[in-house]
Formats: sequence, structure tokens, C-alpha cells
Amino acid sequence: MPRVKGGPKTRHRRKKWLKLAKGYRGAKSKLFRSVRLQVMKSLSYAYRDRRKKKAMMRKLAIIRINAACRNEDISYSEFMNRLKKSNIAINRPMLASLALEHPSAFAKIVKKVKS
Repeated sequence: MPRVKGGPKTRHRRKKWLKLAKGYRGAKSKLFRSVRLQVMKSLSYAYRDRRKKKAMMRKLAIIRINAACRNEDISYSEFMNRLKKSNIAINRPMLASLALEHPSAFAKIVKKVKS
């Protein structure tokens, strides 16, 4: 039986990894071993950071709401507590965008919550 080297299969497999490493610098985009390691690392970073992004966006929303609340002479925690007690169901991203883009509308919500 003749020996099969599997050239095309190997080349296709390697090109698949090289394609994922497009845009990397130096050996990380040229040498197969370095490429494979870097792409795996990059994919793990991407997976981790897709989850981290959600936490970061929540933190940013809270910071924005807090800043807007301080302008209206109320603390963030007190505002959120009163918001819940007065049965106003607006989530944090919506409140943050209101505070940033429509301060007058946010002020009206604060006024309603305070009374």
C-alpha cells in the first residue's frame, strides 16, 4: 500500500487557522504554531470579554444615573429605592440614556419619585 502524506488536507487545516490570524503582527500571523496558540488565546479573550461587556455597561449606566441624581439632590440608592416603591418600571439603561440625552425628562421622573 502506498504511503499517503495528506498534503491538501493539512494545507486546508492550516490555512483555516492562518485565516483567523489575519491582521496579527509578525510570527503570530505567519508561523502555524504561533498562529494556533495566538488564535486560541484571542478566542478565549473574546469569549471572556463578551461576558465582561455586560457588567461594564451596567456599571456605566449606574454611574450616569448617579451623576444625574446628584444634580437633582438625591442619591442613587435612594432614587432606585423610591423608583421601586412608586412602581415605576424603567430599567437602568433606559434611565441612563434619559439622564444623558433628555435631562428634563429625567428631572420629571425624579420629581415624581420624590413626591
